[in-house]
Amino acid sequence: MRITKAVITAAGRGARQYPAFDTVQKAMLPLVDRDGLTKPVLQIIAEEALESGIEEICVVSAPEDEAVYRRQFQTFAANLRSAYKGAPWAEEQAERMASLAAKLQFAVQDEPLGYGHAVWSAREFVAGQPFLLLLGDHLYVSKQDRRCARQLLDLAEAEGCSASAVQATREHRIVQYGTISGRRTHDRPDVYAIDEIIEKPNPTTAELRLQIPGLRAGHYLCFFGMHVLTPLVFELLGELVAQNRRELGSIQLTSALNELARRERYLALETSGARYNLGVKFGLIEAQIAFSLAGVDREEMLSTLLESVVRIEQGMG
Repeated sequence: MRITKAVITAAGRGARQYPAFDTVQKAMLPLVDRDGLTKPVLQIIAEEALESGIEEICVVSAPEDEAVYRRQFQTFAANLRSAYKGAPWAEEQAERMASLAAKLQFAVQDEPLGYGHAVWSAREFVAGQPFLLLLGDHLYVSKQDRRCARQLLDLAEAEGCSASAVQATREHRIVQYGTISGRRTHDRPDVYAIDEIIEKPNPTTAELRLQIPGLRAGHYLCFFGMHVLTPLVFELLGELVAQNRRELGSIQLTSALNELARRERYLALETSGARYNLGVKFGLIEAQIAFSLAGVDREEMLSTLLESVVRIEQGMG
């Protein structure tokens, strides 16, 4: 199995970060990447896919947002060339943005009916092939040379089945993520056969149904915001859409994934890396610090953080 297509869901406005995401798509917020260049979040996510071997990308957007995204990419590139005329880094970034914009395709989610519905909206782009699915508000830092997405793609392609990236997550954060139960495979300690997924469980439910032997106490395996899925998921999502079957008020991808696990082999990979959720409080700040510490600006960020903490503490004393 070879995966060449990726879907990025970016239709939501992000109510938890109102009013910022009410006026600009959260996928277009600027962040300094590990290479020191300031980029829209969507570009960083797309480069995660492209540098992992993906050839085609579809962005699921709200109605009329395609024009907004394309206009913002053009404006960013034009402003870079105008403000930093002759600067090699500015020209490089402008060219990268223009190249990326030319590669992007869009699918419209007509109504905000949930994450599962957003994924289902990309069915024509996927066209019966396995695909990589990425969230438009999650960023990743790998702990190895391979990108996090490449790690997941390698597993899915080798095993010929669906696979989701997971991360050991402390109990107090599991209410933010889909959480799995499963069994470690015999040949790899970082790979699990998925038994069940519960969307945003409370600690009591997790303790009763989602404990996995071998994990640190108080930790559970939560979704990483990254999946490789077979085309069966669109059949399952189509059934949910047709029946208007909603959980937590919306059509959930988790519902389809639980059925997928019953019908096909479905694995989870404990990814060597970290995810950063931009949709939660301080998420953007945490991601920016992590990206700076993992990139060319590491020493500058360490110095700035230390100086800032000292200055703030002295000012409060």
